[in-house]
Amino acid sequence: MNIKRLFVLIIFVMASSVSKAQIYNYYQIFIYNFAKYIQWPPEKQNGDFVIGVLGDSPIVEKLQGMASAKKVGAQSIKIAVYNDVSQINNCHMLFIPENQSKNFDAAKTKVSSNSTLIITEEKDLGKKGSNINFIVVDGKLRFELNRNETEKSNLKVSSDLTKLAILI
Repeated sequence: MNIKRLFVLIIFVMASSVSKAQIYNYYQIFIYNFAKYIQWPPEKQNGDFVIGVLGDSPIVEKLQGMASAKKVGAQSIKIAVYNDVSQINNCHMLFIPENQSKNFDAAKTKVSSNSTLIITEEKDLGKKGSNINFIVVDGKLRFELNRNETEKSNLKVSSDLTKLAILI
């Protein structure tokens, strides 16, 4: 997907009212595009591109469907479900669903030296240290980007993606 099509898609999503049933479809699209518009350090650009999910979430099925059909550059996508923070292991992205937000601090500590993009969906977790936090503003899906935390994670975010985010 080229950047022009990405902008059109994201503007459409931001302008549309979002129902809870639709939200995981949109998350999957956003997560795939985050993978394309964020640069990981060289040591993370080999092997599988691992997207971890903490706990049980409807996003897992959506991500598995995407993983079977897409790649991130030359890397195949693998979805890892972690039932407990102690199981988290060297993933590129870690999605922490709202029902696992109580484990945010422990998960953040667990991946702090791994160049892992932490994605959350609970109010104020962006300010608390999540790299990307999904929020709904006036019925529209948006995302916050914590640039300081992303830089600390040794990740480079494209300026095109930065323009679409709510910066914190």
